[in-house]
Amino acid sequence: MNRVDDKIAIVTGGTQGLGAAIALNFAKVGAKGIVILGRNEDRGNNLSEKISKETGCTVKFFKTELSNVNECRESVLFTKKNFSHVDILVNAAGLTDRGNIVETSEELFDQMIGVNVKGPFFLIQDVVKNMIENEIKGSIINIGSQAAITGQPFLSSYSLSKGALATLTKNTAFALLKNNIRVNQLNIGWMASDGEHAIQTKFHNAPENWLEEAEKKQPFKRLLKTDEVAKAVTFLASSDSGMMTGSVIDFDQSVVGGYPFSPPLPSEKMKI
Repeated sequence: MNRVDDKIAIVTGGTQGLGAAIALNFAKVGAKGIVILGRNEDRGNNLSEKISKETGCTVKFFKTELSNVNECRESVLFTKKNFSHVDILVNAAGLTDRGNIVETSEELFDQMIGVNVKGPFFLIQDVVKNMIENEIKGSIINIGSQAAITGQPFLSSYSLSKGALATLTKNTAFALLKNNIRVNQLNIGWMASDGEHAIQTKFHNAPENWLEEAEKKQPFKRLLKTDEVAKAVTFLASSDSGMMTGSVIDFDQSVVGGYPFSPPLPSEKMKI
């Protein structure tokens, strides 16, 4: 169950955190080849070698800046050169830097759209061309966020980017229905990862034990873990998810629109 036997996958953001967990889980459940994309060459090469040795799956790293369309296209060409085709694409990379509607700079806005929307768009474009050319009934999974629905004030451009990704997911899924290429998205909630630790300490002045304190306040007494999200991605990539396509799935321990007494409000007035 939930296997991807003999499949070839591209995983963005694959050098750490969720992307690395997805790549590892794919390798454990039968993938023939995986190309992980990221910016850190040393980390990418080391992880590729480690997963290959542990699982026997052929894993390769391709250095990619997702906001650079040429590098995105080259990553697909690299995959075709090494494995001939692509069965699965997972857009797991994401920029989560903070900024509200008043303080977000043009530079941050462009970076956010580049990594979270532009990169996935053109990767999907070239992967879909390869799938159609080879008559592959492939699967594309985008990693979104609960912030796509509204998001906190300090996630202005991030929320916009994930909302755009959700629209891209549905539009592409509809366009590819008759090709039997499935496109789905997981809108994940608060997840424990190396990247989240960096965000909490950099932007929110959180103490080193922030995770322990945060988990105490959650309904399930923990945050999402990268390995459980990776298993959900594997389900969407596998034939076990059947004809599911165009789905944007909330994966969190909250229910959108639900609140105990009155609707939630911002913690303070916007300042300039």
